[in-house]
Amino acid sequence: MGWAYYALQVLAGAFALVIGTLLMVSLVLFAIDRTQTGDAIRRNYPVIGRFRNIFTKLGEFFRQYFFAMDREEMPFNRAQRDWVARAGEGKSNTVAFGSTRNLSIPGTPIFVNAAFPPLEGQFASTAPMKIGPFARIPYVTSSFFHISGMSYGAISKPAVQALSRGAAEAGIWLNTGEGGLSPYHLEGGCDIVYQIGTAKYGVRDAHGHLSDEKLAALAAIPQVKMFEIKLSQGAKPGKGGILPAAKINDEIAHIRGIPLGEDSYSPNRHAEVGNWEDMLDMIAHVRKVTGKPVGFKVVVGGPEPFEQLFNLVRDRGATSAPDFISIDGGEGGTGAAPMPLIDLVGLPIREALLMVSDLRDAAGLHDRVRLVASGKLVNPADVAWAIAAGADFVASARGFMFALGCIQALKCNRNTCPTGITTHQPHLQKGLVVEEKYHRVARYAQSVISEVETIAHSVGVSEPRQMRRRHVRLVLPDGTTRPMNEVYPRSDQVNALVR
Repeated sequence: MGWAYYALQVLAGAFALVIGTLLMVSLVLFAIDRTQTGDAIRRNYPVIGRFRNIFTKLGEFFRQYFFAMDREEMPFNRAQRDWVARAGEGKSNTVAFGSTRNLSIPGTPIFVNAAFPPLEGQFASTAPMKIGPFARIPYVTSSFFHISGMSYGAISKPAVQALSRGAAEAGIWLNTGEGGLSPYHLEGGCDIVYQIGTAKYGVRDAHGHLSDEKLAALAAIPQVKMFEIKLSQGAKPGKGGILPAAKINDEIAHIRGIPLGEDSYSPNRHAEVGNWEDMLDMIAHVRKVTGKPVGFKVVVGGPEPFEQLFNLVRDRGATSAPDFISIDGGEGGTGAAPMPLIDLVGLPIREALLMVSDLRDAAGLHDRVRLVASGKLVNPADVAWAIAAGADFVASARGFMFALGCIQALKCNRNTCPTGITTHQPHLQKGLVVEEKYHRVARYAQSVISEVETIAHSVGVSEPRQMRRRHVRLVLPDGTTRPMNEVYPRSDQVNALVR
């Protein structure tokens, strides 16, 4: 039994060492907490007060996994994320025992099912749509659901690779975001929308001005189908971005055309664009140089700017119009931004889209200016609502992040994303296996498209773009519903045509 006695002595010694160490650490922490002056809780409750900060940091994770109901989380709840995950994995998205959605919340859209929907033989695939009829090389796409702007630099190399390959498989476009065109955007062979941000990354000369030479070189790439001039984005309308020097490597510096080792700032607007006249001039210039459709991305703050825009287009003629307008909701996006801008600046997509759609159609530009809706539209019902509200296309960023494996860890701005999507740390990027994830990107897009078509058939039309506001009812504060075309009536000029 000598070995047992010896083992007990070792364990007793180890226990005493652990207790002694904990006691010494506690005494040191007690002295630190009692003498520091920055935290009142730690000063009044030394050592124990530290647990408050620990539990506060862990709280968001405990709520996500143990306490929050399926429909409670923000910005995206578990039901939304799970739908994307199942769609990406190719699993069934049928559910049992009824809806878990609270259908009494004001503003909830309820689609109006037809008494006699079309038979299966009467279904139609979504018709191809042309963008940029006055461009030398118009763009025609058959899909209404696409990938919104996410820059290489903001997201990782394997994330861009998976999005590119998945977009090609699904037949949808991929927006580069404002960070320029990388080889990884092109490697999948998908259609590309090149975004020109306020810093003009990738198309800037040595002084930061727009370079016609670089524009023409990009336009010569067959995959680059359109150019989007970014005025503002939902995460931070009215404020430019910053790319810290720590995230700028040789490759990113080359792609963006910026110096290595320095923080890179994006202005809060294009310096040469101070009004709508300048905006239309810039659109015309880029379209002339590239020969391809050109539009702009914007967060809507109210109707007056768009009234001015469309009145100016009528004065100049339809050829001067932007080929498309991407409307981003003010609900905030994937990047880092000040909380007041994310929370309180810019109209939500649910109001902004209806407003701009009305003004566009009243100006007689329904078939000239295409509308792209973006802003927390990740599930089929969201996409179907946007099309019924007037969108020609819907573009999603966070939906495709979920398809890549995003768990909403809320680490996008810290370079510590645990799924490898928004980090440049190689050991974290290893978790994102491109060969697996790009199939999920494609399946997610295909599932959204298929289920939106199912909703369209349920309301009695043969394909999604035939849906109108009358096909949706909105829940009112008293719990009843009214048709969306009555809650948000169109102006008299377009009622007969598109109501």
